Amino acid sequence: MNAFPSVAVIDIGSNSIKILVAQRTSEGQLTARFYKTLDARISAGISKAEPRLSDEGMARGLAAVKELLTDAAAFVPAKTILVATSAVRDAANGSDFRQRIFTETGYAVRILSGDEEANLIGRGLTCDPALVGLRDFHLFDLGGGSLECLSFQERTIKQALSLQLGCVRLTERCVADPKKAFTSEACLRVSELVREHLAKSGYTFDLPPGAIAVGTGGTLTTARIILAARVGKKLEDTSSVITVEQLRELLDLIGGVDLETRKRIPGVPAGRADVMPAALATFIALAEFGGIQSFTNSLYNLRWGVADEALGT
Repeated sequence: MNAFPSVAVIDIGSNSIKILVAQRTSEGQLTARFYKTLDARISAGISKAEPRLSDEGMARGLAAVKELLTDAAAFVPAKTILVATSAVRDAANGSDFRQRIFTETGYAVRILSGDEEANLIGRGLTCDPALVGLRDFHLFDLGGGSLECLSFQERTIKQALSLQLGCVRLTERCVADPKKAFTSEACLRVSELVREHLAKSGYTFDLPPGAIAVGTGGTLTTARIILAARVGKKLEDTSSVITVEQLRELLDLIGGVDLETRKRIPGVPAGRADVMPAALATFIALAEFGGIQSFTNSLYNLRWGVADEALGT
């Protein structure tokens, strides 16, 4: 029996649903006992004037939540927390989905505001032992429905905002036919939207010299997996730093072919293949806007922040 209590956090995202079971060590560090990601894509139609979750999307989401709750039960967590982000937050029938989950599982879903989501992602990143020496940095977390943008100075959050620039949302808005190759016109539309939203948001790239950009979310992790597969390596054997030039090369590789061909590229997950070009184009446009040369990828994001908050200090 573990001496320290654990917490299970299920993150109901726009494109995937994830779990983390975590606990503190005797030194107070947050550590993972179990984690898993399921592709569910509950957010189809998220870019419409009145977004609604489809019956199919809610069914996929409910099935994923049930599977992850079963997984979590094996670890007997002291607390189990379900949170939802952009897709459920923005959907006109998001409350129906929450009620369905509660009726069938007994667990309430906490809807995070954009500000709460951004701040919890920032809190999660500070749990990453590989980044403990960082003082000044930007953090960008790209999901299916939104892009969270944060800046830290002396490891304290200076800016935190949420923009409706998620990769599912932008694919629906900018890509005429996701089954075909990613066109230069679609890429331009994505870039224009990213620049427009950033300019209107007031987010500033004014940290002291030497500040780096950290990227979290499935896009950069998938990019690392694809790069690793090309040289016969695993994710954990690759550098966590991804240059913007590498992102451009990946966009040429996966965006230049149709969807079925793209799915056969080693490292490209079938459930993310249709939105990967828009996601990569988003990071590239973000980098160009902010004068960023590379992103340092971290696997510590929202779930870690929720777990850290739940377990206290």
